[in-house]
Amino acid sequence: MSIITIVGAGMMGSAMSGPAADNGHEVRLVGTPLDREIIDSVRESGFHPTLRKGLPSVVRAYQVEELDRALEGADLVIGGVSSFGVDWFSEEVLPLLRPGIPVLSVTKGLRDNPDGTLTPFPYLLASRLPEKTRGMIPFNAIGGPCICFELLDKRHTMVYFCGEDPTVLETIRGMLATGYYHILTTTDVAGVEGCVALKNAYAMGVSLAVGLADREVGDLDGEAATALCAPGAPDRNPVYNPQAALFAQSCLEMRRIVERMGGDGALAGGVPGAGDLYVTIFGGRTRRLGTLLGRGIPFAEAEKILKGVTLESVAIITRVARALRAGGVNRVEFPLLFHMDAILNGGAEVDLPWDQFGC
Repeated sequence: MSIITIVGAGMMGSAMSGPAADNGHEVRLVGTPLDREIIDSVRESGFHPTLRKGLPSVVRAYQVEELDRALEGADLVIGGVSSFGVDWFSEEVLPLLRPGIPVLSVTKGLRDNPDGTLTPFPYLLASRLPEKTRGMIPFNAIGGPCICFELLDKRHTMVYFCGEDPTVLETIRGMLATGYYHILTTTDVAGVEGCVALKNAYAMGVSLAVGLADREVGDLDGEAATALCAPGAPDRNPVYNPQAALFAQSCLEMRRIVERMGGDGALAGGVPGAGDLYVTIFGGRTRRLGTLLGRGIPFAEAEKILKGVTLESVAIITRVARALRAGGVNRVEFPLLFHMDAILNGGAEVDLPWDQFGC
């Protein structure tokens, strides 16, 4: 039995307690300053109020002030923060990590640099380690189609673990793989992390077609629009040809970006690319944003409707478009990405550039 400490009590980080507990490990769940109510609830009843599910009974919950104690003796640290929590994790958690203890992150995102390059979060975190532990802590990440609710329900789930050291990856895989949690490993960090970050962007792009089709059958008031954007809500006007074309264009652009990052572009058509894109379109919060925008709702209004929802797609579209511009790319290679950026950051209306796709 090992000790696994999960830092960040959001939905995906907390869901990792499922396979960890099923493999007999001691599981510690630490909340960020934003997770106080979640930790209180897990302590009192084992119930996670955001997931609306009970966590495994072996999970022990800690408030952020108890982070030191929760990390004592840990054999694996799982970073469960969103992309917006990376700076907090860097400042508060990295200085407390012990040399040799691996970190496995569920965080999806890329940091853009002035020279037009994109840095995956495992590399970013490694660069922010204090001098005394620089190069002594292996950073790894999870990428692939995984809805947190389904993972806790023990649905068959296939993901990649990526990192620089194959031996470390196999050790972590052995700690977390189960009969339902299927883990592939690779040292292609840029490939996996590029795909799983970009899928958030392109899930919004594909979902624009859902909103455009919905607009054809009449206007909705704000309450109805919000209800139809809830996870699992059916399409009001099921039309799939445009979605399929946008899906294909998304995979094409993801491949090009991943290759610019030095990763294997073929992953864009595999588990961390097409696989994760598929599940995000059908089960993710990004679908809600894309649907609202496709209906003709301006981004500022859509933000209000989705208040409290973490919109990582907005951050990744903005950062990647900025990096590509800085890198002097040929914009015709990324028509969908730049149109999404114009919608979010330039006030453009949805007007998909169909004649530019497929090239």
